[in-house]
Amino acid sequence: MAKREVIEIPGVSHGTAPIPMGAKIGSMVYSSAIMGKDSRTDQLPEEPQSQMKFIFRNIKLFMESAGGSTDNIIRMNVFLKENSVREDFNEEWLKMFPDNADRPARHITLKDLSRGMYVQVELIAVL
Repeated sequence: MAKREVIEIPGVSHGTAPIPMGAKIGSMVYSSAIMGKDSRTDQLPEEPQSQMKFIFRNIKLFMESAGGSTDNIIRMNVFLKENSVREDFNEEWLKMFPDNADRPARHITLKDLSRGMYVQVELIAVL
């Protein structure tokens, strides 16, 4: 049986929570909640547009740490604090996944995110 491997995003942490950014067993990859923190500072910007840019950068870094790329993502669960930031999210989504015939499945849920967060993503990938 394959052994579980922990996946982290260099420079981004869950603070004091004792959880990894994600885990991989064999070719299956699952993330914990990825947020829009700046990986250079481990800080969350106040502006939702900045958080959207950083979350997609963190998704890319996460997938690279897992040994793959964003092409391996099969599903993304997206949590937005408010519907008003959906366009900002979609703008970055289209930059990462410009081909409408080659995008992961996605579901957006509005959620009362804490500590100034406007967005979180959980993803599933197959390497």
